[in-house]
Amino acid sequence: MDLTEVNFEQEVLESDKPVMVDFWASWCIPCKVMGPVIEQLKQEYEGKLKIGKMNVDQNRITPGNYNIAGVPTFIMFKDGEEIDRVVGALSIDGLKKFIDKILE
Repeated sequence: MDLTEVNFEQEVLESDKPVMVDFWASWCIPCKVMGPVIEQLKQEYEGKLKIGKMNVDQNRITPGNYNIAGVPTFIMFKDGEEIDRVVGALSIDGLKKFIDKILE
């Protein structure tokens, strides 16, 4: 799911499911490496977790509101609140652990 300034509130903050947001940039090599991992996780967690991506170069307000200083940054939201975050590329197992501790 592509997130923008326009749909962020509805898709993330008002979601009835937990949401992981991947803040990324097109020039970021680690972000590109994470792309296939994110796609695989979308399939694995379908129905349990929403996963969205927000380009920080095309959307500056929301990343600024969440003090995104480096990309990729992954933030978990639940009931409209930030629950946890991690910065930098992770292995698929590392990202699963990050997700699973929120879903438990």
